[in-house]
Amino acid sequence: MTFKQIPMSNSRMSTFPLYCLLCILMSCNEPRESRKTDVLIDPVAQAYSENAHRDRLFDEDWKFYRGDEPDGYNPEVDDSGWRQLTVPHDWSIEDLPGQQTDEVVGPFTRESVGGPSTGHVVGGTAWYRKTFQMGAEDKDKLVGIRFDGVYMNSDVWINGHHLGNYPNGYTPFSYDLTPYLNPIGQDNVLSVRVRNEGENSRWYTGSGIHRHVWLTVTDKIHLDKNEIHITTVEATDTHALVKVGAGLVNAGQQNVRVSLTGSVLHPEGAVVGFRPRDVEIMAGGTFDATSQIEVPQPKLWSPESPELYLLRLTLKMEGRTVDELSIPFGIRTLSFSAENGFLLNGEPYLMKGGCVHHDNGPMGSATFDRAEYRKIELLKSNGFNAVRTSHNPPSAQFLDACDKLGMLVIDEAFDAWEIPKKPQDYSQYFEDWWKTDIQNLVKRDRNHPSIVMWSIGNEIPERGDSTGLVWTKRLSDAVKEIDTTIPVNEAICAFWKTPDRPWSDTQYAYELLDVGGYNYQWEQYESDHRDFPQRVIVGTESFAREALQNWRMVQKHPYVVGDFVWTAMDYFGESGIGSALIGEAPKPPLAWPWFNGYCGDLDICGVKKPQSYFRDIVWGNSVVEMAVHSPIPEGEEEFMSLWGWPDEQQSWNWSVDEGRLMQVNVYSSADQVALKLNDELVGVKNVSDSTNLTAAFEVPYRKGQLKALAISDGLVVDSIFFQTADKPYQIRLTPERPEITSDFNDLSFVRVEVLDQSGLLVPDAQLPVSFEIGGVGQLVAVANGNPTDLKSFQRPYVSTFKGKCMVVLRSNGHQGDIKLTASSGHLVSSSTTIQVTHK
Repeated sequence: MTFKQIPMSNSRMSTFPLYCLLCILMSCNEPRESRKTDVLIDPVAQAYSENAHRDRLFDEDWKFYRGDEPDGYNPEVDDSGWRQLTVPHDWSIEDLPGQQTDEVVGPFTRESVGGPSTGHVVGGTAWYRKTFQMGAEDKDKLVGIRFDGVYMNSDVWINGHHLGNYPNGYTPFSYDLTPYLNPIGQDNVLSVRVRNEGENSRWYTGSGIHRHVWLTVTDKIHLDKNEIHITTVEATDTHALVKVGAGLVNAGQQNVRVSLTGSVLHPEGAVVGFRPRDVEIMAGGTFDATSQIEVPQPKLWSPESPELYLLRLTLKMEGRTVDELSIPFGIRTLSFSAENGFLLNGEPYLMKGGCVHHDNGPMGSATFDRAEYRKIELLKSNGFNAVRTSHNPPSAQFLDACDKLGMLVIDEAFDAWEIPKKPQDYSQYFEDWWKTDIQNLVKRDRNHPSIVMWSIGNEIPERGDSTGLVWTKRLSDAVKEIDTTIPVNEAICAFWKTPDRPWSDTQYAYELLDVGGYNYQWEQYESDHRDFPQRVIVGTESFAREALQNWRMVQKHPYVVGDFVWTAMDYFGESGIGSALIGEAPKPPLAWPWFNGYCGDLDICGVKKPQSYFRDIVWGNSVVEMAVHSPIPEGEEEFMSLWGWPDEQQSWNWSVDEGRLMQVNVYSSADQVALKLNDELVGVKNVSDSTNLTAAFEVPYRKGQLKALAISDGLVVDSIFFQTADKPYQIRLTPERPEITSDFNDLSFVRVEVLDQSGLLVPDAQLPVSFEIGGVGQLVAVANGNPTDLKSFQRPYVSTFKGKCMVVLRSNGHQGDIKLTASSGHLVSSSTTIQVTHK
């Protein structure tokens, strides 16, 4: 089967000769050069700015009460004692109120309902309220409220009127406020109750209004943002055909004629214009239409060149502008087939992928825009070109970052359908809400060029049964009612609850999918291809220790289009799933004090872990890397979980007796590696796929320099060394961004390192560090990569882990300087300054 990008087909869409939504390119009237600008545009930022008149960010000045207030919906309830805050907000990451004890540490408690599955944190019930007034300019307007994500089971009231309940914690939802608003100039009270109760997840979810909130104000005649759909029909280096679908709404009581104009901004700022055309919309009705736009010499979007355009639509009635919308988009084509694999813009493309959860580590599930962008920056810099949003829809800002920075996305909807994985999980709502949720997701996300697959589920228990097959078909059809340009996928694993059931029973589910997702099943690829030669396969989850085997399958077979490791980055919950223990076999999730999955290539601070260095060799990002295994006590043995990695480090600092044999692994894509200790040759070994690109040495420990050399055709082509550091002497602070804005969502992540007197990192330093923050600064979080270090993330102190930790800062809303000072006992302290400019 070949899945190609094709024009959208929708019964609500119509093409029409008299009332085109957008007309043909105006190349005959105005030279293209005269419409150029000298300014490179940021289409994503520009779209948010240009849409701000109608999509108003509604994050500030909320009141919050942690607990249940039976009359919280009542506008007359006194909320003056409630805490004032700005959303996005996650109360589960905050310190638990009351005395901290051995049983309660920061946000963690042994009494957590979710236990190690959700990282020992607490949910419960809480309330948010916001009091606001509408301005004179909003008279006779339609007013709606949109929540990007509330975890979970939210109820919303306006002025005491119940607007509705929405169970899903990750998909966007909205309500019409218009009929219930008080007159202009009078207070309105918006109330939100959030119930994150029971065992409802297999990982950390966070609690509360954890994504952005928007107040949407439009004329009765307006554009429907959910019904704007931009797709690439065809594209070459010289020509592209882009299909635009849009919806117009007339909420008035009379038929109207409107004029719709549009323009496309080239990534370099050139404007391509379109003539206005008149459209008639019936009273109380909608009008949907499509048009094809020709773009000459397009800049095609790809991870290596993430070029973005901007579509501007302007709706006028009787010469007056009644609505405007700007939508960023990319021009790119997708094709999937067993014969040719995945073609991006007509060229073969291999997905170097990783699964990611939605949390931002020490900041919990709150969608800070900068944290979302940083996550993609980190993954890009470590070789990833694709992510899978496991196992729920991501934030819109995460996808914006993927668009702007260049990251392919498998956009996933559900972890459960009808059969639960946890007693109170989404399965109890699925039958009533599945179609609303999947279509809300697709409508929100379909214009993101980064998205290359829709995933309708992960490891669904009923995947091979008749009821599961019915749901697979329903979900796939529901996606294709909205979008036919992106293939449908599902992540399927072995039948773990019935291990005697044959893998072949999965074939019926795969027949209903455009691309088959395989979790931990690389050994099935070749035999399945022999039996089902037209099936397109993607490794939707894989073990880090099998990185080479999985990647070789992708390189060898066109029908295997990518591999996604579990996981690209550490996350909270599923505690200890990536553990390696001495003396006992891990049985994840692990109990207190484990709170972190610890299976990521990167830790929660974004620091590379050993498996990431090995992946660098597998993916060709590096020629030689090295790791030293932590000493194993005599007579003991190391046991790893399936998702684990050996307890090794990039270090030659060890508290062992001189002469103690240390296991050193050298990873390389060269023919041979040589290992030297203090310029003395330890040995030379061959490396190849048959050795898993690994040469193992036993080295008697002596302080100094341990050096590995990569050799090909008898020549040294690369090298790496570890140097023993002296005792801790000083702290170094390194802001990743020394300048930020005063925006609440803009953050500065500051790396904290313990160095010796010569400036070398001390990789075995585990020392407490305290922080002082001055100027216009505000502490957001502190963290280290230790998966068992239960602590507060919101107090100005933290211990280093392997010589490192992190502090996250933002402005208190003012411009100026933030001064950060870090100190630790007798060590030389360190200070740094971060400049805050206007947002």
